[in-house]
Amino acid sequence: MNKAWAWSDIIAGLSLAGLLLPEAVAYASIANLPPQAGIVAVFAGLVCYGVLGSSRFAIVAATSSSAAVLASATAAMANGDTGLRMLVAAGVVIVTGLFFIFAGMAKLGSISDFIARPVLRGFAFGLSAVIIIKQFAHVVGVHVQHTDMLRFSYELLARISSWNWVSLTVGMAALILLFALARLPYLPAGLLVLGAGIVAGQGLGLAQYGVAQVGTIDLQLLAPSLPDLSYVQYLRIGELSIAMLLILYAESYSAIRNFAIRHGDMVSPNRDLLALGAANLLSGLFQGMPVGAGFSATAANENNGAHSKMAGWAAAAALLLIVLTLLPVIALTPAPVLAAIVIHAVSHSLRPSAFYPYFKLHRDRFVALAAVAAVLLLGVLDGLLAAIGFSLLMLLRRLASTSISVLGRLNGGHDFVSLVNYPQAKTIPGVLILRPESGLFFGNAETAMNLAKQYTLASDAKVIVMSLEESPDLDSTTIEAITDFCATLHLQNKQLMLARLKFASRIVLERAEIPQLHIGSFSELSVDEVVTMAREVLATKG
Repeated sequence: MNKAWAWSDIIAGLSLAGLLLPEAVAYASIANLPPQAGIVAVFAGLVCYGVLGSSRFAIVAATSSSAAVLASATAAMANGDTGLRMLVAAGVVIVTGLFFIFAGMAKLGSISDFIARPVLRGFAFGLSAVIIIKQFAHVVGVHVQHTDMLRFSYELLARISSWNWVSLTVGMAALILLFALARLPYLPAGLLVLGAGIVAGQGLGLAQYGVAQVGTIDLQLLAPSLPDLSYVQYLRIGELSIAMLLILYAESYSAIRNFAIRHGDMVSPNRDLLALGAANLLSGLFQGMPVGAGFSATAANENNGAHSKMAGWAAAAALLLIVLTLLPVIALTPAPVLAAIVIHAVSHSLRPSAFYPYFKLHRDRFVALAAVAAVLLLGVLDGLLAAIGFSLLMLLRRLASTSISVLGRLNGGHDFVSLVNYPQAKTIPGVLILRPESGLFFGNAETAMNLAKQYTLASDAKVIVMSLEESPDLDSTTIEAITDFCATLHLQNKQLMLARLKFASRIVLERAEIPQLHIGSFSELSVDEVVTMAREVLATKG
């Protein structure tokens, strides 16, 4: 390795350690877990991804989104039982890791595609708002019972007389300092603010003003173990882990892919699935948090000058040194300082400009806004699932609302285009040319064939040419709809000829053996070539 690169990686790793440690403690607070859960997760992520991962920039550690999802999942199952919550949290992380490994072995590298980008951006925006509001309660020293944002926000404002204004001042000062230091490269802003908060807390005696501290961080090397839960509880954990897997991988692979494209690197999605699986499995066995490749940590790694995975190893070594020597000191961190670090870490996702492209393109804006509303109204986990469901419903709605275009020859050439879009195109005497404008499947096949029937009834053409270029394959419902369409044409003494037929569609139509449909060698040809044959058929009949 180039010596300059090695030194640059070491510097980047040291700077990264200053970011990862306070974030680990902060994200553990989001998940309602002890600080050591976040620290265990950092080590599991850095080590496992450093060994197995394919990206030289990705930093795998605890993330704000997974912490919030975990908090919601454990709260739903534990019902206030702290011991059960810890067991459920470990179970979710372990099962998520196993799902990652299974997905990697099954080469399911495209699973993140099930979450559309507008859903991710809306979820990230709503999640950031939820986290910031909840952390603000820690800043002002108010404990609110409600979990939904409407009642949480109302009670937080209603109890303004109980706010600790000293704590609020400390939190705001820490937040201003974080944003100021973030402008300076190579500075571990989080670690510096953490240190300043500890010094201020002890020097000014903030505890006497009711400013809470993080408290003891009891980091013990426990033997790896599986949580003792019932079969029914593990079934529920399995359901929650699917949502955790989707959001972790979507977030992780987005960061991995973006930096790989920027630097012209090759990455392996399936290898990264295995790496994330091993990291989460190891973290869960040692009662740590779920881990993923967060965009902020990965971006910080690149910005600090990293060139290889050595930066991650350097960060792990620096963290180990800090953990072995400074944990008792970190326990003295004022709670509003830790909350400020969380708010600063997630603030990059709270940008309305992320939605501008959807409004400009008039596409998916309602999906993105629905994701924001779902997280705010339904909570993190239910909001994510509702947003994914809504995006899939919108997709099905778009696919089901198919249309049929009537085609004509453009400028006497070989191109056939929609008569609606190109009124100057000419029809072919005796031939009606139709094209479904989306792939045919069970949700739109009958509607499309009914539209085709209406066009054929209104036309005196004897040969109907249908271009199936948009349909890579045909399901059984579509085959039945085509069969009914052929029967209707037969009663009208008309003939159907297919064009641009894909191989898989051809195979299934041949198996269907529709009596009135002849699947000839011409069916895979262009519309122009099939029209030429249709005119020959008309000439023969004439």
